[in-house]
Amino acid sequence: MSELPDPLGAPSQAEPTGEPGPQAPAASASAGSWGAVFLSTATTVFLAELGDKTQLAALLLSAESGRPGVVFVGASLALICSSLVGVLLGRWLSRVMAPEQLERAAGLLMVALGLWLGRQAVLQFPPLHQALS
Repeated sequence: MSELPDPLGAPSQAEPTGEPGPQAPAASASAGSWGAVFLSTATTVFLAELGDKTQLAALLLSAESGRPGVVFVGASLALICSSLVGVLLGRWLSRVMAPEQLERAAGLLMVALGLWLGRQAVLQFPPLHQALS
């Protein structure tokens, strides 16, 4: 199976780079095949989106409007646009940060968001002495 060109402009492994000799081993080893990257991305995003608030919002909008086709198209376009922002931001970050730094920063951001959301949830609880009365 031949590789398809990257729509965002990154050179594929089959394209000449203009430099003599083989391409850098780090770039070709981490790139993976088109099918593997596609399957990994599709599976990860599908599993991450199951049961989240976006899916519940689409469910409610479909039930309220009675037009599931229109809701599907609107939700799909929204997911495509938000994914494009993530892809473009990830592409830019990969140029200014090492992969290890990017992973560490993403992990710290997820922990910080979890703590912040947990704090917000705890602040919504009534005081314990009121709940027991």
